[in-house]
Amino acid sequence: MASREFRRISPAQAAVVKQYLSDYPVKLGSLAKALDVDIKVSSMRTGVSGQVAREGDRYVIKVNRNEARERQRFTIGHELSHFLLHKDVIDASPDGITDNVLYRSGAPERIEYEANRLAADLVMPLPLVEKKLREEFGGIITEATIESLADSFEVSKAAMEIRLSTLAEV
Repeated sequence: MASREFRRISPAQAAVVKQYLSDYPVKLGSLAKALDVDIKVSSMRTGVSGQVAREGDRYVIKVNRNEARERQRFTIGHELSHFLLHKDVIDASPDGITDNVLYRSGAPERIEYEANRLAADLVMPLPLVEKKLREEFGGIITEATIESLADSFEVSKAAMEIRLSTLAEV
């Protein structure tokens, strides 16, 4: 089951996104390209994880090259989520949305929570997480399970723990 944020994106964009959610790790670069968004790994000031902004007629996501690959992947998902959900906020600022390491941009908290929930859908699609958990681990969550799932989806252990906690909520 996808988040309510996933259900808010346009049908055309949802169709594009769904094409990339059947295999893990999700190919975020290919997804961004299909959505006509550029990704740049950049040197960013300490404490900044990512940014999404409009540059001319294109949208560009920048991720901090100094952060771990797993962190960069979630940041790409988070910034793609802003692109899908909050284009009006991006367009309203010449610098778009810049997120610090806590995924706080100065935008209303609601916007950051929405981006985090959709990012989880993009980076760790719940049907894939559930399937792998059931088939390979019998549905039993242990420290080793969390580590293995995190490795498979190329996310941090903390991100996977949070994702698995949503299984109880579904």
